[in-house]
Amino acid sequence: MNSILERYLISDQVCIITGGAGLLGKKHAEAVLAGNGIPVLLDISDEALQKAQKELCERYPEAKIECFKADITKEEELVAIRETLLDRYGHIDILINNAANNPKMEEKSANLGNIRFDNFPMDIWMGDIAVGLTGAFLCSKVFGKAMEDQKKGVILNISSDLGIIAPDQRIYRKDGVKEEDQTIKPVTYSVIKHGLLGLTKYLATYWANKNIRVNAICPAGVENGQNEEFMKKLTNLVPMGRMANVEEYQCTVLYMISEASSYMTGSTVIIDGGRTCW
Repeated sequence: MNSILERYLISDQVCIITGGAGLLGKKHAEAVLAGNGIPVLLDISDEALQKAQKELCERYPEAKIECFKADITKEEELVAIRETLLDRYGHIDILINNAANNPKMEEKSANLGNIRFDNFPMDIWMGDIAVGLTGAFLCSKVFGKAMEDQKKGVILNISSDLGIIAPDQRIYRKDGVKEEDQTIKPVTYSVIKHGLLGLTKYLATYWANKNIRVNAICPAGVENGQNEEFMKKLTNLVPMGRMANVEEYQCTVLYMISEASSYMTGSTVIIDGGRTCW
């Protein structure tokens, strides 16, 4: 039996991270590297991938870090990546389904604005679902096949506190703005993040006899340059009185993808400063 700390090591395990060049994707990669694993970053943006790889290589100069430009809604691209990794390493051990079209207050997002539910565009609905939910399904299907063949693997789905509760639209409202012009969190985000929890439970039971564990985490928002008015409204909803910092999910991610959580499957871990308690 390994020591307690040794069970957190994922030495030489190949870990695929979708949306790997994003803010949290890079932090998930750092968690993998801290456990001596091999992060494989998948992202739609080649430029973002190059930047992420450069940052990670500077911090972990001796590490193996793989990057693939990929559209996770296209199964054939995922199959090609799977075969490349199997040829190179002989195994695929971990999948972190992290990619999503996440509408953020600190960015200009097409799906965050004055788009009311009654006129929500079908193209945005389809695009968001394709990346956040269909992409997770396809990645689980394609990379899970390798895990099924080797009779071992771990899948971690990145949901959200809004996979547990509905968004409080009041935190996006601005005084003096007409109702039809108010910013809202889109319906797609809630549907996707709730849907990932259903996918987690389905796959956990489907693959239980193949030694494939499937879990989810529900992180809350990360402080990252949001405006003061929004921050005040949001933190008033959180018992701990603040948003997460960008480093605070890494230890949980490493726990969830390592043998430290060997008897956990089909579970959801909520990391939200207590927001869902209220």
